[in-house]
Amino acid sequence: MRMFKKIAYEQFIKDFSDDKELYDNYLLPRRSTIHAAAYDFFALNDYTLKPGEIKKIPTGVKVIMEPDDVLLLLDRSSMGFKYNVRFCNQVGVIDADYYDNEDNNGHMWICIQNEGNKDYIIKKGDKMCQGMFVKYLKTDDDDDTQFIKRKSEY
Repeated sequence: MRMFKKIAYEQFIKDFSDDKELYDNYLLPRRSTIHAAAYDFFALNDYTLKPGEIKKIPTGVKVIMEPDDVLLLLDRSSMGFKYNVRFCNQVGVIDADYYDNEDNNGHMWICIQNEGNKDYIIKKGDKMCQGMFVKYLKTDDDDDTQFIKRKSEY
């Protein structure tokens, strides 16, 4: 199963706002065309990035996926081409076990930097990034049993 879900309302309050109407009405990621490979994520609020500024932006979204899936969070092509704005980490890698993470309910964020010479403006509801599901492979000698440790052992 692959599915985007809203983070819990309690997490939304902690990370963003106690605006219940916004929580009830914001859009989950979706594809814009029948042949789109990626799902568009929509801004929860208006944001302006000044030249040189870095901003961490909440998506309000968590994701359920197959154990051998990874979700890649990518900037939109126009961000770099037109505005010289990019993800600080270039590509976000979301693993299947990030869902319902005990520290943040699996809430995904993006961090972008304006390397251009003009303000970069994102309006509430604008497409702000995209997510692509990808199957990944493991080596033949990979030993999954090494990861069967309690979190407290790390």
